[in-house]
Amino acid sequence: MNFASDNVTSVAQAIMDAIVAANAGSVSSYGGDAVTQRLDVAFSRLFETEVAVMPVVTGTAANALALATFVPSYGAVYCHAHAHINLEEAGAPEFYSGGAKLVPIEGAHAKYDVKALARALDAVPPNFVHMAKPAVVSLTQSSELGAVYSLDEVRAIASIAHARGLAMHMDGARFANALARLSCAPADLTWRLGVDVLSFGATKHGARRGLRTGSPAHQPVALVPEGAGQPPAECDWVRRATVVLSGRGRGSLAGCG
Repeated sequence: MNFASDNVTSVAQAIMDAIVAANAGSVSSYGGDAVTQRLDVAFSRLFETEVAVMPVVTGTAANALALATFVPSYGAVYCHAHAHINLEEAGAPEFYSGGAKLVPIEGAHAKYDVKALARALDAVPPNFVHMAKPAVVSLTQSSELGAVYSLDEVRAIASIAHARGLAMHMDGARFANALARLSCAPADLTWRLGVDVLSFGATKHGARRGLRTGSPAHQPVALVPEGAGQPPAECDWVRRATVVLSGRGRGSLAGCG
């Protein structure tokens, strides 16, 4: 077995069979097929609230889409210094948001706390047009070094973000690991704590029988709860403009199980 990455293994036969089965016949494109439409229902059931699901092709695309929907070109995204969006996405969040700035925050084990976030936000005077306007707070769950934010920590960070009019983004690259560690439901770790948008990676969550697979089963999604600060429909335009809207999504989505 190879534990180097979820991207190095071959596609499981069960996934290939599902893709072939979904490929039969003619169906509506750009999300109009039955497989894609089942996503909202399945994820809404999983998260115990109505959510809009935006399928994309990579985790970087999911993060870039989520952030670009909530941050303007003159805005700022606050994240940990070791965050994947800050170090390993080649500037995609900045590029697709039209120039938004990432503001790194330090903290042990790739986690920051409320006090560190408050200090970073306090460094920007209100209505000070010479600095990027705070727009989004982002955290990775579990962190890039494997640490897990507790429910209270996520709630506190989301609270300070919302108190200042900022959106709350969660990079859920290892979301399932955090759920297992905290023994809680997906809803308890996201919207019930104030998370506005979640990047949810399929392969790291065991798409199709827990197997770590590469493309075409690698299909992360951005989840936006209905009633979030930004209309979920806005994501559709951002997804199309950022060239991550698939015309034939049924095959890869079927591979996600």
